[in-house]
Amino acid sequence: KGDLSGIAAPGQPNDKLTARAADIGQDWQPAGFPAEFYTLGGRGKGAPVRATVTSFGPTLLAKVLGLNDVQESSLGLVFHFADVNGLPLLDLKDLRSVIQYLVSDEGSAELESLGGVTKQTAGVLLRELTTFANTGADVFFGEPEFDTADLLRVGDDGRGVISVLELPEVQLSPALFSTFLIWLVADLFQELPEVGDADKPKLVFFIDEAHLVFKDASKAFLGEIVQTVRLIRSKGVGLFFVTQTPKDVPGDVLAQLGNRVQHALRAYTPDDAKALKATVSTFPHTSYDLEELLTALGIGEAVVTVMSDRGVPTPVAWTKLQAPVSRMSPLDAAALDAAVSGSPMRAKYAEAIDRESAYEKLAAKVGAKAGGPEGAPSGGPSKPAAKAKGAKAKGAKAKAPARRGRKEEKSVAEKVLGSSATRSVLRSAGSAAGRAIMRSVFGTARRR
Repeated sequence: KGDLSGIAAPGQPNDKLTARAADIGQDWQPAGFPAEFYTLGGRGKGAPVRATVTSFGPTLLAKVLGLNDVQESSLGLVFHFADVNGLPLLDLKDLRSVIQYLVSDEGSAELESLGGVTKQTAGVLLRELTTFANTGADVFFGEPEFDTADLLRVGDDGRGVISVLELPEVQLSPALFSTFLIWLVADLFQELPEVGDADKPKLVFFIDEAHLVFKDASKAFLGEIVQTVRLIRSKGVGLFFVTQTPKDVPGDVLAQLGNRVQHALRAYTPDDAKALKATVSTFPHTSYDLEELLTALGIGEAVVTVMSDRGVPTPVAWTKLQAPVSRMSPLDAAALDAAVSGSPMRAKYAEAIDRESAYEKLAAKVGAKAGGPEGAPSGGPSKPAAKAKGAKAKGAKAKAPARRGRKEEKSVAEKVLGSSATRSVLRSAGSAAGRAIMRSVFGTARRR
């Protein structure tokens, strides 16, 4: 609902701002902050943020697709089949090809061995994935996968870099955007070491429109959220859910959140009045009449309570917030373009990589069984088979069908150890050592 790109530029003083700063005793000095701009899948201006389907995992994907418990369980079995058979799921096409293979004549025996996955359920999964891809969501899945360690970067002046994730089309697929943020948190939870009771967090997440995270969420998903919120503090990560009222956040999750900054609430309808009473009941005992105070708060005012050093909530405080020292309006287009084009993150993630994965491997398997040219798994979209040049023996196996736009030579990113592409390969490796992919919170894939 607001463009935060102006955080990278100093604010502009005016009479209203100067008067406010003087009223609260703030020594206001304009300042910009080091910022990195990201965008999901390359939509908008910023370094693209992508995840592989394998890494995203079945629990989060089921949340995005709106699957019921049975369908979510079946999707988990499909992921398990891909994991143990060395079939990297890099994008949605890979996942569709695995499901199509399992319901085909060639894969029917393996479908039966999974148990619990019927052809009818597989059909539902395929339809949901197709609809999901048609909304443009397929651009968010692929390689190079975003390395969440890049969120911990520090600028040359020693200040932490603020990561601003642009969501230009959030209204088209709000569940995807909110769930993607949870994937980032889950990945950090898996990868960061324990730091114990740190004086201050290494990273703080602000998840806006948090009610979208919990809307229609399964019990499994909510259980993982509670576990992550409870334990991620020990990894040095702070987590803020930003939403209209506390009732948007499930009670089990809300119980784990010790810090509260509550802005004004209005009670125009009976439902609003109920929400106001529910909000008041969640605060510690106070001498304030919170029902009256919360409806009377002005711009830049909030009711605040945080967790004290003794582990108990501090007394409720009616607070006037300091005025931002950065620009409140969006960064102008030229400055934003310059910041994005000169970013090392854009150079790292801008070019998409499309390597061999489940689609090609299953196409080769089906083609070998058929004894003819390799094609897509039964029921899947066909691709022209690449011609085998210089084949010495008749019937030599043809190459797997090439994806559109694939380069024959390996990219530099694939050759450099430690690059995001190499990281993705290791996380979804098809080798014998990498087939037993470990999954942690939300069913996301763990690095080996």
